Amino acid sequence: MPPLSAPKWTLRAAAAFLVLITATACEVVPPEDSGSAPGSGTSTADARDAQTELGKLKIAKAGSMRGYSREKFPHWNTTGSNCDVRDTVLKRDGTKVKVSGCNVVAGTWTSIYDGDKITDPGKVDIDHMVPLANAWRSGANAWTTEKRQDFANDLDDPQLVAVSASSNRSKGDQDPSTWKPERSAVWCEYAQDWITVKSKWKLTVTTAEKAALTDMLEKC
Repeated sequence: MPPLSAPKWTLRAAAAFLVLITATACEVVPPEDSGSAPGSGTSTADARDAQTELGKLKIAKAGSMRGYSREKFPHWNTTGSNCDVRDTVLKRDGTKVKVSGCNVVAGTWTSIYDGDKITDPGKVDIDHMVPLANAWRSGANAWTTEKRQDFANDLDDPQLVAVSASSNRSKGDQDPSTWKPERSAVWCEYAQDWITVKSKWKLTVTTAEKAALTDMLEKC
């Protein structure tokens, strides 16, 4: 299995890692934090690459929501005995994570969108960088259910990130033209990750969405 890809801000906090599964609770200790604050250290080259990729995306009006339901994007996939993709993201994005078997039972998560710290894994939301409904409106309506399932469980691209429930509810299915993270310091990375996902999955962008992403890249 290829290494997990995460939003750039989570890679600064902790590298992707494998968890030793035991019958009793154990602690997962990520590599030592480099001390880089989220939203810092993005290179001009990264921003240029993102701008180039953005320019290649097809512009189209948002499609209809007719026929949409979250059930058409099955998630979360299982990743082992009593494990699923949600557990994988919680382990990847948290610090001092404790597991019981495959289940995450404790740890600390910093929500990149609003800076909230969460210590109860049950109160952490796993956000789809490009929301499922947005994907539906920008091309996923024509996909097979199998492909939509792959998209909803994508660990190879920066599509899944652990955040606060309040920020996830605030975002909903909005694109960057109508919703941005509360913390403007992460707009650069957010735009880059959004573009990465839309490029990988060949999804369209609206004119307003492209303009907002261009503005956000200026934060780089």
